[in-house]
Formats: sequence, structure tokens, C-alpha cells
Amino acid sequence: MSPTIDVTPLAEAYAGKSPQDILKLAFDLFGDDLWISFSGAEDVVLLDMAWKLNKNVRVFTLDTGRLHSETYRFIERVRDHYKIPIQIMTPDPKLLEPLVNEKGLFSFYRDGHGECCGIRKIEPLRRKLATVRAWATGQRRDQSPGTRSQVAVLEIDNAFSTPDNTLYKFNPLAQMTSEEVWAYIRMLEIPFNSLHERGFISIGCEPCTRPVLPNQHEREGRWWWEEATQKECGLHAGNLIARE
Repeated sequence: MSPTIDVTPLAEAYAGKSPQDILKLAFDLFGDDLWISFSGAEDVVLLDMAWKLNKNVRVFTLDTGRLHSETYRFIERVRDHYKIPIQIMTPDPKLLEPLVNEKGLFSFYRDGHGECCGIRKIEPLRRKLATVRAWATGQRRDQSPGTRSQVAVLEIDNAFSTPDNTLYKFNPLAQMTSEEVWAYIRMLEIPFNSLHERGFISIGCEPCTRPVLPNQHEREGRWWWEEATQKECGLHAGNLIARE
């Protein structure tokens, strides 16, 4: 493995490649230093593709402490289906306890979700990514056209790189559509969150997620009390929450 990688030509060369080709590149470059981020429908497709290339694929997920019970069961079904460990990252109690003690359990309805997501999602993710060289996500360009339309298949993760560690990020499903994701899930009969059968498309924490109506975009089911430009939690460098 090379200590540094010239991302731009690789991203251009693989822009039109299949997700499997992009994942193969990721494993060729990073091997066991590549981690798969897992939470939703896109991620189980990504995991399925990665597992077929490497049965020892490394996987982690974020447990915010506010997930639906169906999501916890989904994580366990995936663990059992692929017979792999899933590392679960949880919030730091030293940060979480002051928030809920001072502001209660639903301060995000008043103050916006940035502070809560920062503690429950971003800090555990930053802690995890500080220990790895590369990660792969299920981000798709059509998930949120306003913030994810330019997602690259390979990039340097400027949000979570450190002076001592350049972090590389793969988005193998960038070009897939929601329809293609679900065709893959149905065709191969892989596990999915049962909430999808009740109108949930984009699934996050229980207080911040609701079903969407016909013809609504999937992100309309997330943080519905906020402006569309705010509908990110800051996990991805290119779609950080707007602060203006």
C-alpha cells in the first residue's frame, strides 16, 4: 500500500465504474484498513457487495441512543446474516449527559439538530475515523440533490483527516438511484429495516424521522421542522450543515 494516493486521477478513472469495481480498488489500496460505514438500505447494499469481495470486511455503525427499535433489530439481522462483527460506536457520556441534563431530550426541536448530532453522531464518528486510513459509505447523489449531487466516488475526507492521518473516503454507490438500490435488495433478498415497509425512506433517530408521503423526496422525512439547507448532520465533508 502506498503511503499517499493521488486521488484526482483515480476518481476520474473510476467515475463511471461499477460499485464493485470501486470497492475492489478500495480493498486493493487499503485491505483491512478499509472500514464500511453501516446504517441504512444503501449501506446494506454496500456491505453485501463488499462482503462478496472480502468475507473479513470491517464494519462499524453509530448508535446514537435514539434509534428506532426496528433499527436495532435490523443491525442484529445484518450481523447474523453475514456472520460478521459490527463495531458499535456510542456517544461520549461526558458530552451527552450535560446536554440532556441542561436542555432536555428534545432540545433539537427548539435549537436545531446540529448540537445533538454533533454529540451523538459526529464525535463518535470522528473518534472511529481517527483510527483508520479509509472508509466507504453508501452516499448517493440523488439522496439529497441540494447537498449530495456532487458526491465523488473517491475523495480525501477533509472533514475527518488530521495532520497525522490523511483519511480516504470511497462512495461506491454515488451513481446508484434509490430504485436501483431497492432492486438489488429485492433481487438478492438481503436484510432491510422493516420501517421501510411503513413509509420511512431515509431513517435516522426516532424523534427526527417520519414517513414521507407519495412523491415527497426522501429527505423530507428528516428534520422536517428545519429549512432544506439544514438537512444534513455533518457526517460527510461535502454536505456539512449550513450555518449562515
